[in-house]
Amino acid sequence: MREKMPATPVTLIDVAKSAGVSPITVSRALNEPHLVKPATLAKVQEAVKRTGYVKNMLAGGLASSRSKLVALVLPTISTQTFADMVQGATDRLTAAGYQLLLGIVGYETWREEMLVETVLSRRPDGVILTGSLHTDSTRQRLLQIGTPVVETWDMTPHPIDMVIGFSHEEVGHSCAAHLLEQGYRRFGMLTANDPRAGQRNQGFQVALARQGINVVASRQMPAPGGLPQGRLGAVALLDEHPEIDAIFCSSDTLAHGVLIEAQSRGLRVPEDLAIMGFGDLNFSGYTNPPLSTVKVDGAKIGALSAQALLDRLNGDDSAERIVNTGFELIQRGST
Repeated sequence: MREKMPATPVTLIDVAKSAGVSPITVSRALNEPHLVKPATLAKVQEAVKRTGYVKNMLAGGLASSRSKLVALVLPTISTQTFADMVQGATDRLTAAGYQLLLGIVGYETWREEMLVETVLSRRPDGVILTGSLHTDSTRQRLLQIGTPVVETWDMTPHPIDMVIGFSHEEVGHSCAAHLLEQGYRRFGMLTANDPRAGQRNQGFQVALARQGINVVASRQMPAPGGLPQGRLGAVALLDEHPEIDAIFCSSDTLAHGVLIEAQSRGLRVPEDLAIMGFGDLNFSGYTNPPLSTVKVDGAKIGALSAQALLDRLNGDDSAERIVNTGFELIQRGST
């Protein structure tokens, strides 16, 4: 027979009775175990297992004004760079006794607004957002509640609270300069329709325009954009504009699709067509030829963001509000 669930939740008092100690001792053993004698701690831990007690983090948070939760809002976890960020933040927070509450919102600011409102009802001690583009309602809500906030993967002179990231426009400038130095002059762009990819594209076009060069053609694919979308986008660009000699992609996954399509047409890379990606994903150095790309340290952004929140929560307000982590352009065989 299936065991019946207890009619009422097991309480801290139940644990105390089972362990033969006071409720205060149980509370101390659960919250500050280093202050409890080893033998007593062992008795409490055994009683917790025996009774099936689950600590009420909400109640503890209300008493201490801390929930021990940090919310991280991402557009997707399907890309390695964001996954690295989650790991970097998790490692730093876990070491400090905090847990990460992860929310996925896609690339629509209205979805972020809905999630932020739900997350704030859980009273997180801090919030990490992706990007600096939010609805007015989201910005106002976060300013009103007073919770420490870190915006990431972007640069803005007017953060909600703190920002840790890099300039996507500068990424575009650097990629354009690199391709121009290699002698390419007829450019196509293949991008996912997310705002930060749009900033990179804008920077790319501005840098080209300064040299009197315009992008020949551009194609936008649904975000986040994978290998299939990269190949389909390349088909459209190369069919319509076979004169293109370089394609700037908003991600390495799109660039990989372009590379496969170019090779299927017998195009030599980089002699006939240069391909530039973004992200330096784990496969990018192993394609044939290896992809030129832009490396961004997602784990570092996650760890720095978590540490910024922890410092603020510990009363340290000395940290810089705007931190530029930079990026690295990596030239490989595709350019």
